[in-house]
Amino acid sequence: MFDYYSTPEGFKEANGYVIDGVWYPRVTKIVSIKSKPALYRFYAEQESFKASQEITEKSAAEGTLVHEAAEAILLGQKPEVDKIIEPAIKAFQKFIGEKNIQTSPEYVERQIFHPGHRYAGTIDVMALIDGKFGVLDIKTSQGIYRDYNLQTAAYMGALTDQFKHLQTRWILRIDQNQACIKCGATRRTKGGREKISFNKKRNGNAAKTVANWRTCGHEWAETQGEIEFQEFPYWESDFDAFLGAKRLWEWENESWLKRIGYLS
Repeated sequence: MFDYYSTPEGFKEANGYVIDGVWYPRVTKIVSIKSKPALYRFYAEQESFKASQEITEKSAAEGTLVHEAAEAILLGQKPEVDKIIEPAIKAFQKFIGEKNIQTSPEYVERQIFHPGHRYAGTIDVMALIDGKFGVLDIKTSQGIYRDYNLQTAAYMGALTDQFKHLQTRWILRIDQNQACIKCGATRRTKGGREKISFNKKRNGNAAKTVANWRTCGHEWAETQGEIEFQEFPYWESDFDAFLGAKRLWEWENESWLKRIGYLS
């Protein structure tokens, strides 16, 4: 979305990797072809395109800090944690203290590729969790979205021939927010954008609370980290969907892909 290219090399650099002299499109670029209504809503809510880009860039930078700290901790290191993400990382440390997670440096930020279907990507972590070996994808979003299944299925498809004992995949969402001590609403400020919401599932359906949270003179508690962890063991149908998205992405970028020799 919003990508423009002036040269074949610019297209290749923005959309893929060169591995052993061969260019492959990147998994995250391929899945970006899928419609994202929540993202479009976000852009529509901002005062300008420039403002939305600034929020997106700052949010991505915070997400990178979380990824780097979490991956270092998984490797037994003690990274210096930026204050802005400290609550999230504290929640993550508590989580891994309760889980039996094992990994090693060669399984963190590992570049992978599928020579048959011709795509590449970089996985966050391959790990042994509760006796199962699989792909662990770390997210810093507001929720676990179904789009993530396409991305992780692509990783599984590329790795199953190499790792016969690969069993499953997980999404680990690391976030942080504040709760209103009066009405139970939550306040999230990632990327410098304040977003206040109310989760009926979390707070119940008390009519008075549900009706009044929008007008509550909120009193915010200290920022707390939030962890959401889900396993998605059945990846084959998601992989078929990923390949469909890949074909659509190739159609959308056909002229460039022909110019660089990826498509004949």
